Amino acid sequence: MAVPPEEAERRCRRALMDAWVGRETAAFRLPPSRLALDPADAIRLAHDGRLVDLRLVSIADAEARGIEAVRQDRATYDLPPGDPRAASLTRAVVFGAPDAVLMDLPQLTEDQLAHRPLVAAHAVPWPGEMAVFRSPSTDRFELLTTFGSRAQIGVLVSDFYPGPTSRFDLGNALVVDLLTGTLESVTDLTLFGGANALAIESAPGVWEIVQAGAAELLAPGRYRLTRLLRGQRGTEGAMSNPAPAGARVVVLDDSLATLPIAEADLGIPWNWRIGPASRPVSDETYVAQTFTPAGVGLRPFSLAHVEQPWRAPRSPGDLTIRWTRRSRALAADSWGGLEVPLAEELEAYEVEILDGATVKRVLSTATTSAVYTAADQTADWGAPLEPGDTLDLRIFQLSALVGRGAPKIVTLTF
Repeated sequence: MAVPPEEAERRCRRALMDAWVGRETAAFRLPPSRLALDPADAIRLAHDGRLVDLRLVSIADAEARGIEAVRQDRATYDLPPGDPRAASLTRAVVFGAPDAVLMDLPQLTEDQLAHRPLVAAHAVPWPGEMAVFRSPSTDRFELLTTFGSRAQIGVLVSDFYPGPTSRFDLGNALVVDLLTGTLESVTDLTLFGGANALAIESAPGVWEIVQAGAAELLAPGRYRLTRLLRGQRGTEGAMSNPAPAGARVVVLDDSLATLPIAEADLGIPWNWRIGPASRPVSDETYVAQTFTPAGVGLRPFSLAHVEQPWRAPRSPGDLTIRWTRRSRALAADSWGGLEVPLAEELEAYEVEILDGATVKRVLSTATTSAVYTAADQTADWGAPLEPGDTLDLRIFQLSALVGRGAPKIVTLTF
């Protein structure tokens, strides 16, 4: 039976009052002259000086009529209807394909294994939980993980140009449109602790990590971020070209999920499908992507403080190139240590001697210096380098797991 909500409320209250009043019952006998009474008739009985309303429940006819009745209250049937309320059918929730981003980033926290990439997703409405499937082919997808947090994803409003590292970038402004979430200004101390970190995709699969000390709301979802720290966690190489307007931006917070892959999975061009966990992987609400995890968190950072070469006194004409080692370990951020920890199994470097785009020679060393001998200079350039000459170098720290780290490109002037 379908009735309006206000009528249903009245009938519920009537049933409750009937049950309460009907706790009192009566049983009595009447003469055959009361033959007109039938079950369900309402009567009024005078008893102990008061009138009691009863409803006949059953009648047994013999020499006299045996009557059984329950008490009733006529006011129960005159109850007003309930409060009016809108009656509408429940709308089915329709999920669309999420905006999903797979990112290979340096290690951000101690509880995150260095080789594991991250996944961020946004959808409206949010389905509650997202599932990540993968396969080396285009079928037989297997569930890898699920996560339930919606990430703060956006895009660049305008081009984002390269800037200085290891100090505040006060010249550039980062203007972003976020699909959801908010940003706020923080103190320098909080900023140094890792707050307000964002990943900017300057090129496909190339991410720069930026931190912002000041956030200004320009319009709903649009922020202007200034007082920037650029190239965090060894991502300064992503600034080789400006990040164009429309590039993806992801806020690096607890909403990101780690993909639990093994080191043996690195370098494999996996096919991925990401969508609502309540739907099968073949559902149209899943978004398909190709992504090859490269283990960026295992890659050594580029070197720092490459010194101008000096001629070793024991070997006239030899050039010694010196630099300072960096470490990808999170503990290296401490200012109390005398030397940053070595995050690699062995310390090893390669120095490329460049002639434009051509590699003239590769020097290998196990220390933070390399000797470019006069004999090698003569073989490469026809004579030892003299004052006024320049030399282009590309220096790598080596990893036993991923090979060469991020390059340090420098031009030395003699």
